[in-house]
Amino acid sequence: MFQGMDPRLVKQAMKKMGMKQEEIPATEVIIKTAEKTFIIRNPHVTKMEMMGEKSFQIVGEAQEVPTISEEDIQTVMQQASCSNAQALQALEHAEGDLAQAILDLQS
Repeated sequence: MFQGMDPRLVKQAMKKMGMKQEEIPATEVIIKTAEKTFIIRNPHVTKMEMMGEKSFQIVGEAQEVPTISEEDIQTVMQQASCSNAQALQALEHAEGDLAQAILDLQS
C-alpha cells in the first residue's frame, strides 16, 4: 500500500486512523452490469474499512462477456424458430448481437 515504508509503521498509522485492511482469499470475482459481465480470475482482493465505509480493491485477469437476458433468448427463439439452447448458443457466438444471432440461425 505504501511502498518504501516499514509495514509495521503503516499498520500502526492505519490503526490510529481507524482503518482496517483484510486480504480476501477469493478464487473468482464476478461484476455484472446491464450490458456486460466482468469475470476476474485469480484475483487479489483487499477489503478496506474506514469510518464505517467498506471498499474493495480487486486486481486480476479480467474477461468481459456480454450479458444475455432471458428476453434476448426469447426474441431469438421466436424470430428464428429455434430452441432455447440454440438461441443461447447463437447469442453467445454473436457476442450478444440479436440480429446477428437470428441471421446465423436462419442461414
